[in-house]
Amino acid sequence: MSIKIPQAQFQIGQIVEHLKFGYRGVVFEVDPVYSLSEVWYTSTAKSRPPKNQPWYHVLVDGYDHSTYVAERHLTASDDTDSINHPDLYVYFSDQVEGRYSPLHRMM
Repeated sequence: MSIKIPQAQFQIGQIVEHLKFGYRGVVFEVDPVYSLSEVWYTSTAKSRPPKNQPWYHVLVDGYDHSTYVAERHLTASDDTDSINHPDLYVYFSDQVEGRYSPLHRMM
């Protein structure tokens, strides 16, 4: 029996917006399914998004923190202006045509 891994809608380097909270950010890591603790999920993911769908690590524009967001709460951002985050260049080299280029290519 094979396990089906969901295809991620968003990619590393893509600028996204949170549908409920409205913040913009850039995806710096993608988990094909939820990968944090049950404690975090219970205390933070109040809307109980599905764990068997992609989740994203996002650097939040204008702040110094990142978030962990279920795919259903994100949309591609029409605003491709630069993201302002202190860790941006830890993950990305530059921005080309509205998408950030990762420093290290994922294999």
